[in-house]
Amino acid sequence: MGDSRRISVHQALGGGAVADVLLWKRWCGGVVLLVTAATMWFLFEQAGYNLLSFVANVVLLLVVILFSWAKSATLLNRPLPPLPDLEVSEESVLRAADAIRVWINHALSVARNIAVDGNLKLFLRVAFSLWVISYIGSFFNFFTLVNIGVLLSLSVPMLYDKYQDQVDDKLIVAHKIIQTQYRKIDDTILRKIPIPFNKKKKTQ
Repeated sequence: MGDSRRISVHQALGGGAVADVLLWKRWCGGVVLLVTAATMWFLFEQAGYNLLSFVANVVLLLVVILFSWAKSATLLNRPLPPLPDLEVSEESVLRAADAIRVWINHALSVARNIAVDGNLKLFLRVAFSLWVISYIGSFFNFFTLVNIGVLLSLSVPMLYDKYQDQVDDKLIVAHKIIQTQYRKIDDTILRKIPIPFNKKKKTQ
């Protein structure tokens, strides 16, 4: 019964290398990401390193190593550092800009529906979501949240891909319960709040 509605988690994650890493199909990439996140969390949260100083020192160390390598290679007739062409392709920039544009337009659409159209339900959902984010953020700092996000990214997709049918059944039940409670709130509170209709204003 579950196979007919089963979705491909790999395709849902966009496919490619990122999906392979998140689903542990490329376990080396997952290990590197996990170790990097844990190292960054330890350096900045436990050891007390400053982010700007750390980045500057790492870049300085790399520049010194590459410069010394290039000079010694010239003097000793050795091969130069095997660096690729360090440039960002126009296609990559356009893809990133297009993805950012979609997110910005969605945020502006939500803001317009709240500020201009006076969408009370959307306002309450956005306000509640921001309050939840603020409440969670009060317990953790930035790098701890990043580390938790990496851990969830490397565990939730893999577990969902493995136990998708069972998780979907639980989510359907939870969704029905949430819909029932929302209808009760909507009928008893939201529908009784008068909403002014001032959408059509003529400018003189």
